[in-house]
Amino acid sequence: MRPLTEEETRALFEKLSKYEKILKLATNIPRENLVSLGTCFGKFTKSQKFRLHITALDYLAPYAKYKVWVKPGAEQSFLYGNHILKSGLGRITESTAQYQGVVVYSMADVPLGFGVAAKSTQECRKVDPMAIVVFHQADIGEYIRHEETLT
Repeated sequence: MRPLTEEETRALFEKLSKYEKILKLATNIPRENLVSLGTCFGKFTKSQKFRLHITALDYLAPYAKYKVWVKPGAEQSFLYGNHILKSGLGRITESTAQYQGVVVYSMADVPLGFGVAAKSTQECRKVDPMAIVVFHQADIGEYIRHEETLT
């Protein structure tokens, strides 16, 4: 594993800051002291954007500021890689802004994955039941679907 460049480090922390504010504490650690401990948080795309992997879920979920809970009937659809519709939305954290990074939970508070809010909390109350409210980014079903590439 190679060390991150300054630009890649900045992109990583920008992406993570969408999911937790406690990350600001990590900026106190010098870059040369940050090492890999065996958990891949994500990868950089060819366009130098950082994409979170599902392996980061256990570390980010407890600190997530914005959360979405899905109904039991919509869990399987999300775990197959589909977006969350208004009809499958159980609850959403108040004051969630549009395009805010969210952690997706089951109604039993089990973290299922990551997403991006397609609508704000207020817009979710008014939209059609078939409208997309959370864009899918990663889910725990990827452990099975992409087990050969999750390293």
